[in-house]
Amino acid sequence: MIKPKNHSTPISVRIGFISALIFILGIGLIFRLFQKQISEHQNYLSLAQKQHNIAQEIPARRGKILDCSANILAADLEKYTITAIPRNIKDSSQVSEKLAPLLGMDQKEIKEKITGNALYIPPLKRKVEPEVADKISGLNLPGVMIIPENVRFYPEGNLAGQVLGFVNAQGEGQYGLEGYFNDILKGFVGDIASERDAKGRPINIQKMTKPKEGATIITTLDRNIQFYIEGKLKEGVEKYQADSGSIVIMDVKTGGILAMAGFPNFDPNNFNQVKKEDNWIFQNPVISSAWEPGSIMKPVVMATAMDLGKVEPDTEDVFSNMVTVQGYKIHTAQDKAFGRETMTQVLENSDNVAMVWVSEKMENSQMYQYFENFGFGKKTGIEMDTETPGLLRPLAQWRPVNKATAAFGQGISITPLQMISALGTIANKGKLLKPKIVDKIIYSDGKEEPVTTQEVRQVIKEDTANKIVAMMVSVVERGHGKKAQVEGYKVAGKTGTAQVANPAGGYFTDRSIGSFGGFFPASDPQIVMLVRLDNPKNVEFAESSAAPLFGEIAKWLVNYSKIAPTG
Repeated sequence: MIKPKNHSTPISVRIGFISALIFILGIGLIFRLFQKQISEHQNYLSLAQKQHNIAQEIPARRGKILDCSANILAADLEKYTITAIPRNIKDSSQVSEKLAPLLGMDQKEIKEKITGNALYIPPLKRKVEPEVADKISGLNLPGVMIIPENVRFYPEGNLAGQVLGFVNAQGEGQYGLEGYFNDILKGFVGDIASERDAKGRPINIQKMTKPKEGATIITTLDRNIQFYIEGKLKEGVEKYQADSGSIVIMDVKTGGILAMAGFPNFDPNNFNQVKKEDNWIFQNPVISSAWEPGSIMKPVVMATAMDLGKVEPDTEDVFSNMVTVQGYKIHTAQDKAFGRETMTQVLENSDNVAMVWVSEKMENSQMYQYFENFGFGKKTGIEMDTETPGLLRPLAQWRPVNKATAAFGQGISITPLQMISALGTIANKGKLLKPKIVDKIIYSDGKEEPVTTQEVRQVIKEDTANKIVAMMVSVVERGHGKKAQVEGYKVAGKTGTAQVANPAGGYFTDRSIGSFGGFFPASDPQIVMLVRLDNPKNVEFAESSAAPLFGEIAKWLVNYSKIAPTG
């Protein structure tokens, strides 16, 4: 009989194999222990600390924005967010029953939100008053959290809304002063680190860094003037059936903005209620809405020619109703020939044809340089977001017709702030001041940073400025500015009825922008103001809309500011 072969492995071989396997497993285990205890020690330590410790931010209070008399225009209010951790709530029925009347919410709605095993749910309610938060805290409800939050509040509603801007849901300033000064207004958050027990409850504070409050901005705005002009602007827009309007008032001596307003406007407390397609309303038209100003530009051009020695107030010539420049026919506003006029009468009559004659006495480069010196074509640098530089075409693109139309305010676009700065230059003996809307910044450590008056440059000679002032007084007394007069005071000013450029080319025949800019008292100007009404529909010229509105506000201002009559 043949015996089968023995295929079994010798025991010594099997022992060797098992020993090798144990050795390899041991090496692997040692490697894993080294990896976990040495290489990944910090990672696991961090996880353990996160389970044992809790870190929470302490929000910083945003700095206030005040007017020149310390009236609050914007400030943070202490509010609270009420939220919950459902997995830590044992009896959702009892908790919802107690919270409902305090939060003004439906009990069933609260119960649905706090029932379950979730670690996080959206806040039950935000912006809860401190007294309500105190009552909820006194209930000692496990799983219910009371988190402090600072809510931006504008006590005057929509007053100066486009000047102030707003603070969005992420706590970031948008538009206006809130946007421009966001970094210093928002301050620095603090934090608190504490140990917690197995149930997640804080048991010991380890470290606390206090938040640093944002800086306080003291503006040059006068709350009373701002309130008055916003009411008058709304009244004017409605009275003259305009699409919109704007007013800006500036201190001649300092460049400080006393008030600026646009209509329509918005309430920064409720900025999120503005429809997306209406977001343009957030922009301040005084600094962001450039337009071709029309005849209000004429004193600036006349001042340029006079400063260059090309004309004097009594320089005269005979002017027709029309002039042709490079094949383009330029007419007077009513296609009327004024005949023989002095330069003063040219401003009184707002004669386009005569202004073309004045522009032809200057080189392109000369007129262009003065426009730049008056501040056109670049931002003023005022402390607010969304300022636009307007449009001053490069000198290389200036043809004779461009210079001719610019002489009566066409083909160049500027903002109301740029225009009032130019008029303020004439009022201030030829000195251009940088407009400012901030008087002082006060930091949380008490350090104060005043914003001083800044003279940019001497644009025209003092003698030239004095002559233009007298000519502008004559415009108000004998020209198209009669309705801007204030009894007992000399007012210097100029109207502007501007055509609206059509994006397709040329100008709309059924749209216009009326404006009146001026200053008073003319003998020693204190206040310069610009009124603009966009597309008024029941009047044709600014002398019947912007000028009377200017006069009404000027009358109130001289009384409010206690400016003595000048006769």
